[in-house]
Amino acid sequence: MASIFTKIINGEIPCYKVAESADFIAFLDINPNAKGHTLVVPKKEENKLFELDETSYLGLMTFARKVAIALEKVVPCERVGVSVIGLEVPHVHVHLIPLHSMKDIDFKHKVSLTSEEFSELANTISEVFLASES
Repeated sequence: MASIFTKIINGEIPCYKVAESADFIAFLDINPNAKGHTLVVPKKEENKLFELDETSYLGLMTFARKVAIALEKVVPCERVGVSVIGLEVPHVHVHLIPLHSMKDIDFKHKVSLTSEEFSELANTISEVFLASES
């Protein structure tokens, strides 16, 4: 059965996309720990991070780094934290979370955004990401 992320990748479920390549996609988490919380996902469905082949693993981390750089330019924060847990969705994903304090990465603290705020934020991060690619 396809994961929720595969359904997002296939366009069956909408998302607030911030970046995409042939092999990876990044979109805002709809239940964010902090404003700008972004998920970076390989398009190939794989359950565990270390089950990725080395090329895919390195590609994922390189893509996540580029997204994190764009994210930090858009969302004021102390730094962008990275977390890979993978227990809730059986599809590799990297959490990029703008951090102001440790509570931002504990997955208990959540923030709310309107659909307009999500859209505006996704578009702005996407613009910065695309500008860095050119």
